[in-house]
Amino acid sequence: MNRSLTLLLVLCFTGMVSGQNKKAPKPDPNLVEGAKSLDRIEANAEWVSLFNGKDLEHWQGDTEKYIPQDGILVCEQGGKILETKKEYSDFVFSFEFKLEESGNNGIGIRIPKGGHAAYGGMEIQILDHNGSKYNTETKDGKKIRTIKPWQVHGSIYGVMPAKTGYLKPVGEWNQETILCIEDHIKVILNGAVIVDAYLDDLSPVDGRPHPGLRNRKGHITLAGHNDRVEFRSLKVAEFSPSPPRPASSAENTPPAGFTALFNGKDLNGWKGLAHRNANERRALTGKALEEAQTEADKTMNEHWSVVDGILTYDGEGQSLCTAKDYADFELYMDWKIPPGADSGVYLRGTPQVQIWDPWHIGIKDKELPDNAEEWVTAYRTGRNLGSGGLWNNRRHSNRPLVLADNKPGEWNTFLIRMVGDKVSIWLNEKNVIDRTVLENFWDKEGRILPLPRADQIELQHHGSELFFKNLYIRELPY
Repeated sequence: MNRSLTLLLVLCFTGMVSGQNKKAPKPDPNLVEGAKSLDRIEANAEWVSLFNGKDLEHWQGDTEKYIPQDGILVCEQGGKILETKKEYSDFVFSFEFKLEESGNNGIGIRIPKGGHAAYGGMEIQILDHNGSKYNTETKDGKKIRTIKPWQVHGSIYGVMPAKTGYLKPVGEWNQETILCIEDHIKVILNGAVIVDAYLDDLSPVDGRPHPGLRNRKGHITLAGHNDRVEFRSLKVAEFSPSPPRPASSAENTPPAGFTALFNGKDLNGWKGLAHRNANERRALTGKALEEAQTEADKTMNEHWSVVDGILTYDGEGQSLCTAKDYADFELYMDWKIPPGADSGVYLRGTPQVQIWDPWHIGIKDKELPDNAEEWVTAYRTGRNLGSGGLWNNRRHSNRPLVLADNKPGEWNTFLIRMVGDKVSIWLNEKNVIDRTVLENFWDKEGRILPLPRADQIELQHHGSELFFKNLYIRELPY
């Protein structure tokens, strides 16, 4: 073999080895999270088209400058505000758009009729922030953006800047999805999450008041800024709060959009409590987890059963847990307790939405109190305030807004809605908790650590008989 051929083979082999040793590039976390978010949206969305390609059936406002052309909604130069005829509360809005050089528009969210997008509600920027109008060159040839960070495409105008680098070149179609559920706002541009915020935790970066951030409903608007911008494939999926009672009369049969957690026949979809401390339970892996879960399931089957379509607990075992973890959701639940009973519902493995008998004074083998101070002491557990409170809270409210319980032995109905770390609860059609933070009970240092993003739902054991039926869940995208 000649030396040239030998050298060539050595170089090829060295290159192969060198290539094998190169680390694969790390995946873009914004695209990874975007894919997960879009999957969750598609799994739970019931889309309604907002543009049929022919007319402005669902829209009002500047119907002269927004023109349907060949299936595309064109905002012509000089276009102003086009708004949906319907108001929306919690929703996901999906659309495609195409910009001209330096083109400018916006998506208004929860806007009052005829209101200003950026301040009457909130505005998600639609902007060619790479355009010449918004950039300049220094003497040494460097490109400098002349607009504020909170003005780039996808930003909540004046409130929170978006991440950049995902906008396609002028003349190409972009796909965007805006999630707006309670105070959670997420913007996904061409598959990448560029904004993910909870409005209640934000202070506007422009230093100006934005009263519209607190709106709970309003119109979706196309906030024209005189430039030509094209839109297509506009559609919306609603996730507004469900009515406080399920629209279903048949026992253990979920209403539209919900899934039954309990089938009325057996414990399918449920598991025993593997460890009473959630932190230690989450740390279990491998054989230790398998053994703990096997023992927990054995205890579950000994003390939880189905009697005449009712999930029944004899008071002797441990809490009952969903086999699946849940993040953001709505949960219907009918429950009944005997006099003096105590129970609750853990959300993401965290105590708890309280269930107890408000008329039980909590005194055992003692005489009844005969003065106000003794009565206050007797009621130190707060049970007289009623069920539905987040009783383990310390920094945020732990009590229900109103006593809404039916008497022990009668059925009660919960609607529990969880978005982020906030909970709203309706008991027997009365709102007893309104978007209150559920603190992380398992953070013993100060209850300031965030809740897990998803975990099991638990029916709490507290040493008394319990009865449940009509448990239905609707997962919310996030």
